[in-house]
This record gives sequence, structure tokens and C-alpha cells, in this order.
Amino acid sequence: MRRRAFLVLEDGTVFTGRPFGAIGQAYGEVVFSTAMTGYQEMLTDPSYAGQILVLTYPLVGNYGINRQDVESSRIQVRALVVRDACSIPSHWASEMTLHEYLASQGVPGLEGVDTRALTRRLRIHGVMMGAIAIDESPEEALARLRSMPRYGTTDLVKEVTAKEGYLWPEPAAPRYHVVVVDAGVKFNIMRLLRERGCRVTVVPATTSTEGLQTLAPDGLLLSPGPGDPALLDYLVEAVRPLLGKVPVLGICLGHQVIGRAFGGRTFKLKFGHRGANHPVKDLLSGRVFITSQNHGYAVDPEGLRDGIQVWQVHLNDGTVEGLYHPELPIITIQYHAEASPGPLDNTYVFDTFLEMMRSWKGGRWEPLR
Repeated sequence: MRRRAFLVLEDGTVFTGRPFGAIGQAYGEVVFSTAMTGYQEMLTDPSYAGQILVLTYPLVGNYGINRQDVESSRIQVRALVVRDACSIPSHWASEMTLHEYLASQGVPGLEGVDTRALTRRLRIHGVMMGAIAIDESPEEALARLRSMPRYGTTDLVKEVTAKEGYLWPEPAAPRYHVVVVDAGVKFNIMRLLRERGCRVTVVPATTSTEGLQTLAPDGLLLSPGPGDPALLDYLVEAVRPLLGKVPVLGICLGHQVIGRAFGGRTFKLKFGHRGANHPVKDLLSGRVFITSQNHGYAVDPEGLRDGIQVWQVHLNDGTVEGLYHPELPIITIQYHAEASPGPLDNTYVFDTFLEMMRSWKGGRWEPLR
């Protein structure tokens, strides 16, 4: 007998589908990504914690699942919604199907959904909470959904951060020691730092200022992560005393944390930026970059103080995509220079971070120009 399966949005809208992956209930903020590939990286991206991910590309799972394309230790999304889930993948590295992968980690999926209509609704009305309903009525699912906490009220960073610090495998001859504050870090950040000769120590997001100082980093990287940055005062307060004392790179949520440390506020976007082709303009050079993005909040430039300045902006809506300090070794980006998925055009940001550490450590600090 075919199981009844629905996605129910908080406004009562119901989308029908067929269950795959694990059979079970799920709820979360419903968001969409326009990336055409990279479903495995998106599934394992901690920034999607607490969310039901909708993929706009109609066929998902066609190259299967492999061991290389993971960005954390587990699937992070609460559920996956697609138009068609491929059951017979074709790729030499594939070890299992998308269905088997979701089922192995207890994550439900829904296929056969009109993802075009669903995405249009989220674009028009904004992201909403939603529930996956299997073997229950939409009315029951909606009642259950309305009893659950909303996405922006939960500190999801504490759910995804490392429980204790650890070392990433070292390069042969380390040049710099980078401490990564894990607010939901993706593995490719550590991979790219290691490729550039960095020894990397990853620490929990709850690490104190003193704990960070004890590690004597040459550079500090604040990682991406999920949730509302307004809930992260403990991270803002831990990082603030180090700004200007060690080179700092903030990525996505890390960018927002640094913006708040410099007096800025953050606000929720209507439906966020999630995809692999977002245009960003560098205000210093005039260059435009195509970027990979996954965020639902942005930094309001009004209120920024103590010399921090807007470095880059999104060309579609003008939101802040990067900050820099003209006198101190601090840069931030709202997008993902490490991509996964998406273009790797912006790995230059890691090279800029290395140059900051080189000049700062050598006593010849050269501000970003």
C-alpha cells in the first residue's frame, strides 16, 4: 500500500509527495537551494541544521553518494524535498543511492513534489516552518508543527559544534597555525587551509577568549553555521577582545558574528541566499565574483563602528557580503569561498588570509587595499 506523504507549511499549504529515505516525521524551516549539483555537500553542511531543504533542480541523486563529498560527520538537514530522486545512480565513485544514504541516518525524504510551485510560494511569502507528514493527516501535521519551537528561537550552533577541540591532519611543513572556531564548520575549509600549509586546530564555538589565546594562533577563522546570529552573544564576547590582536577571517555566520562585534545588527532575509551563482561586487577593486551562498540572515551596515567598513555587496539586493578594517587584520565574507558545492573562484580569500598572517607575523602589516 502506498504511504500518504505531505509537506505541510505553517500557513496551511499542503504539497503531496512520496516518501523515500527514512520513514518518519520531521519539522523545520523550509528553505530552497538553486544549486544544480552538490546535494551530498548540502545534506552534510551544518548550516542547514534545523531546516528542511528543497532542491530546485528536478533530478537529484543521479551520481549517487561517495565518501569524498561530505562536509561534516553526518547529514545535517532535518529532511529533503525533491521532484525526482534517482534510484539507479551512474558514477564510478558511487557507493549507495540517495535513498539508502538518507535511510542509513534516519533522515526522511519526500519526492514527487512540485518543487517549482513550492519554491515560488517561499519566494513570494518568505521561508516558513514546515512538517513532513507520513501516515498522518495534514491537519494533524499542522497541529504538531504549531506546537514546535520556531527556527530563530533555537541556538543551533550548540547542536552542531565540536564537543571538544581536535587537530586536522597537518601538512608536511606547517607555515602558520590557524584556530578555527567551529560554529558549524565545513570540512573543505580545513582542507583548503591545509593545502596552503597551515596547521589547523578546530575548537568548539563555546571556547572562551582565554582558551583561544592559549592556543597562540597565527590566525583565527570564524566558521559558517546555522541559526540566528543574535543568539550568539557568547561567541561575540569571546572573539571581540582578539580583534586587532591576531588576523581574523569570518565566513558566513562568522562574518555576522564579527559584524555584531563591531556594533552592527543582523536581520532575517525574506527567503535567504542559497545557491551557487550569486553575484558579489568587491567595492575596492570593482571586480564581480560568482559565489556559493547559504544563509538566511544578513548584516545591517547601519550601526557598524570602530572603523569596520563594507568590502563587498550582493548585486541582486545590495546586502553586505564582506567587511574589512583598513587598519586592522580583519576580513569577512558572507558567502562560501570554500564552496562545496559551487565554484572555487573565491578561494583567493584564503590566500588573502595567509598574506595577512604573513605580514602581521613579520611585523610588516599591509592593510587591504
